Amino acid sequence: MNTSATDEYDIPRLTPAVQWIIAINVAVFFLQLTVVRPADMIAALAFKSPGDLTQRPWTIATYMFVHAGFIHLAFNMWTLWLFGPRLEQAWGQRSFSFYYLLCGLGGWLADLLIVHNGSPLIGASAAIFGVMLAYAMRWPDDEVRVFPFVFVAMKVRWFVVLLAAWNLILGVKGLNATDGTAYMAHLGGFAIGWLYLRAASVPSLDRLRQRMSQIPDVPDEPPRAIPRTHTRSRERTTEIDEIVARSNAMASKRQSATLSLPGKVGKHKSEQLNLVLDKISERGIESLSGDERRLLEEMSKQLRSD
Repeated sequence: MNTSATDEYDIPRLTPAVQWIIAINVAVFFLQLTVVRPADMIAALAFKSPGDLTQRPWTIATYMFVHAGFIHLAFNMWTLWLFGPRLEQAWGQRSFSFYYLLCGLGGWLADLLIVHNGSPLIGASAAIFGVMLAYAMRWPDDEVRVFPFVFVAMKVRWFVVLLAAWNLILGVKGLNATDGTAYMAHLGGFAIGWLYLRAASVPSLDRLRQRMSQIPDVPDEPPRAIPRTHTRSRERTTEIDEIVARSNAMASKRQSATLSLPGKVGKHKSEQLNLVLDKISERGIESLSGDERRLLEEMSKQLRSD
């Protein structure tokens, strides 16, 4: 995931991944109301028990696309619309989608390990809680008005802290309850999101490569990574200038030789010599094989005798 992308907020109302996530959730809910009974949809897509890991393994992901009712769906999708597009714009569609699904899986795992009491696990809340956390970590001082605090402008960082504390209190209090709200799954989305973002903030090889320029020191040496802030010494600059001059001279000789060769040697030998001269220009004379050196010496003698 790239966490150093642009922070500009010049984005559309709906970015592609957010649009697809909302569309899938709405489509599933529409099927619940029209074609498939809600109980059957929940039975097909919700995660119910550890046995589902072998019998219905897809439910560890599909649970986050089915909802218990319109209010449940509307609140989740509105929250995703509120926080998701800017985050996707900053990260990119692929990284955002991966993070969203990862937080959803974190919610499933937390519910399975801490709570699971046989109630179906459904809803996108765990994934969306992860999205809110990422938004708060990136733009902590943004102000939002979120239900039920619509009349109070609150900084995102404090809203997320308050939300996490509220879910923790209710989650611990209701560990043995069956009210249907997966508080620990919400906290699982928070937890996996925080761990992922912390890991992404650790310097990596990719970030180190971004700080290096792939600049070859000389034409016949392999490229080496050189810090952009590093300045070449005057001796190195002079050496490079000399190599460039020799290369230009070699190219000039090659051009005159190519023009005069057809009259003295066969076309095949001329083509071979051109290949040898190309190799010298690209890799240096040290790269020539024994046969190529002999060909070069032979052609050189013919040119001198002209």
